[in-house]
Amino acid sequence: MEQGTPPAAVLFACTMNAVRSPMAAALMRHLTSRRIHVESAGVRAGELDPLAVAAMEEIGLEIAEHRPRRFEDLEDGSFDLVITLSPEAQHKAVELTRTADTEVEYWPTMDPTAVEGSREQRLCAYRAVRDQLLERLKRRFAATTAADT
Repeated sequence: MEQGTPPAAVLFACTMNAVRSPMAAALMRHLTSRRIHVESAGVRAGELDPLAVAAMEEIGLEIAEHRPRRFEDLEDGSFDLVITLSPEAQHKAVELTRTADTEVEYWPTMDPTAVEGSREQRLCAYRAVRDQLLERLKRRFAATTAADT
């Protein structure tokens, strides 16, 4: 993919498709006003995390209807760009795209489910991940993001 050329389809991937990748996908859809096809998947399918839903609702984005799925569950596997957010997803993406013309980027992203404490302390970790992903997306796709964000 030529530098500066926006991808037509992006896949965000993490370990269980329950926190980081659905958050990143929702943020990307919002930033690009859905001009880019965006999906998310995990190495394994988990349960959507309610704190991820809460953190996204705080900024007006709804992910409650998201159903976690695995790479193997994707109907269309042709993506211009796969952005992985966990080491497991990075390994899986590299393995699956070995013979494809797909760019893979690794964005190490903290797993907020590992944070312990009160609900508010844990929610702060989810907010930090959300905000980190938002800033990274804005930088990476500056030429592509909607003017109203």
